Amino acid sequence: MLRVYAIGDIHGLRRPLCRLIAECERDADGRPMRLVFIGDYIDRGPDSRGVVDYIMNLQSRLAANAICLMGNHEALALSAIDDLDTENWILNGGDMTLRSYDISSAPQLPAAHVAWLRSLRLVFDDDLRFFVHAGINPARALDRQNRHDLLWIREPFLSDQCDYGRLIVHGHTPTRTDMPDLRGNRLNIDTGAVYGGPLTATAFDSEQRNPTSFIQANEHTAWVSGCMES
Repeated sequence: MLRVYAIGDIHGLRRPLCRLIAECERDADGRPMRLVFIGDYIDRGPDSRGVVDYIMNLQSRLAANAICLMGNHEALALSAIDDLDTENWILNGGDMTLRSYDISSAPQLPAAHVAWLRSLRLVFDDDLRFFVHAGINPARALDRQNRHDLLWIREPFLSDQCDYGRLIVHGHTPTRTDMPDLRGNRLNIDTGAVYGGPLTATAFDSEQRNPTSFIQANEHTAWVSGCMES
């Protein structure tokens, strides 16, 4: 049975990411696995370049079973390249990304990494779960969402209690408890790693909508915990 792991907002934290993926591999225990990254790989943390390199290498190894979604921070970086909207990116942590690449402006980012940023998809739907960076607009069908909401929305999504026909798996809004926020209709896996919380992956079986466990990591260790709906 396929094991699916959704990974929350990384923000340049390469060492916790490496620990987290190693723990996911141990959890899979030889079973086929799929990784779904929900975006925000860069900015604020110290090693955005290392994170992008690491995930690109994972994609080359896992091919279609490494799915990378775009976050609002990747969109900000592309705007800094395409529209020269550098100030907004810098205000949101882009200065740390420039530092990790040892460059002074977004157009100097390596061509291969810019191409990778452009390749990121907005959503992934596996018929049980709808993976997205920020969330969805509850007033729109899942196949009618717009780019801005998928990358940036908070309310009214976070307060909405409707069943969307899928579990919406998202990040973007850091939880306040260091634990994912599992509701009846959505799961927030941004546990604020760049603000001192752990980096989180959520484990799913391919035939069950809700998660089976949470896997978390920091600079020093990784651990597994159970799931409880809020």
